[in-house]
Amino acid sequence: MAVIGGSGFYAFLDDVTDVDVDTPYGAASAPVSIGTLDGRAVAFLPRHGRDHTYPAHRVNYRANIWALRSVGVRQVLAPCAVGSLRPELGPGALVVPDQLVDRTTGRVQTYYESGACHVGFADPYCARLRRQLLDSGRAHGEELVDGGAMVVIEGPRFSTRAESQWYAAQSWSLVNMTGHPEAVLARELALCYAAVALVTDLDAGVDADHAVDQAEVFAVFAANTERLRTMLRDVVSELSSERGCACPHALDGMSLPVDLPGESA
Repeated sequence: MAVIGGSGFYAFLDDVTDVDVDTPYGAASAPVSIGTLDGRAVAFLPRHGRDHTYPAHRVNYRANIWALRSVGVRQVLAPCAVGSLRPELGPGALVVPDQLVDRTTGRVQTYYESGACHVGFADPYCARLRRQLLDSGRAHGEELVDGGAMVVIEGPRFSTRAESQWYAAQSWSLVNMTGHPEAVLARELALCYAAVALVTDLDAGVDADHAVDQAEVFAVFAANTERLRTMLRDVVSELSSERGCACPHALDGMSLPVDLPGESA
């Protein structure tokens, strides 16, 4: 089990050991921190690095996901900050998206650069992990929103008002900079992966009198870090290690041009 998130999530693990992992794709954003939570092994990786070194468009997503699988991870929870494209989803809302739209432009988004390896991605998030997030979060008092499409943009700039209004007109709910290619890379390594999105702001096209501001985004996320960390701690502690979902079979029948890391783990 792993959590990919910000530096505020280190605190929910005990007996932490840092592991440097060599990958064919270069260095991960940071060493993988492996600790325990209620007696079970849990890994943590800060996607932007420990001091937010890497902006979204410079994160080595391939190395990050590869490193996690190499140390035995098979399930990934991915908290992230998002802008809202719907006025009813204000700052502080928690959403478990069920769809993803890729609007990035310059990111390598696959491990498979030869052969016929067309991995199914119609439903980008693990249905079992999504249900666990919703059920566990609600059981502990959180009003999570079930579903919504998250459009992922290249960054590091925020959207123009015209872009934001176009995204909203497509009935998409959230806008983010890190959800892709993270999700598809997890699928290509047959991992279970689900995102939980914290709304930090209304995007520029939603509120005509307001523009997104970095300081505001960081402040809202910081104010909700403990809340999100507590929810994820509960989810992780209650999550079964049995993967009764389609994710472990995502690569069945394919002849892969790479050897999957940690296959015997």
